[in-house]
Amino acid sequence: VVLTNTTKLCSTKSIVTINGKFPGPTIYAREGDNVNIKLTNHVQYNVTIHWHGVRQLRTGWSDGPAYITQCPIRPGQSYLYNFTLTGQRGTLLWHAHISWLRATIHGAIVILPQKGVPYPFP
Repeated sequence: VVLTNTTKLCSTKSIVTINGKFPGPTIYAREGDNVNIKLTNHVQYNVTIHWHGVRQLRTGWSDGPAYITQCPIRPGQSYLYNFTLTGQRGTLLWHAHISWLRATIHGAIVILPQKGVPYPFP
């Protein structure tokens, strides 16, 4: 998590981003994959990431709601999100789950079927 200058509509502002990207990077994984994402907080705000729609089976501490399923990641600290994509596929959303940061920290997570398993439509 870093502070990045961005120009939109002829105005430059500093915004909080993931890896300097706005929106954040798209994450591609397959059903059954174990996802490990290390988040290091390089800004002055507490941060958490919520994997919107991802089933957190026995990994509730990686779900992201601050002060509910995990403590916020404090400035200068890191956290390893670790969960397995079980029984679902499609395009879902990840976003910050604390304060106003969800406005700039967000992106897609694309869950593809396991190799050799076709989509249910042509």
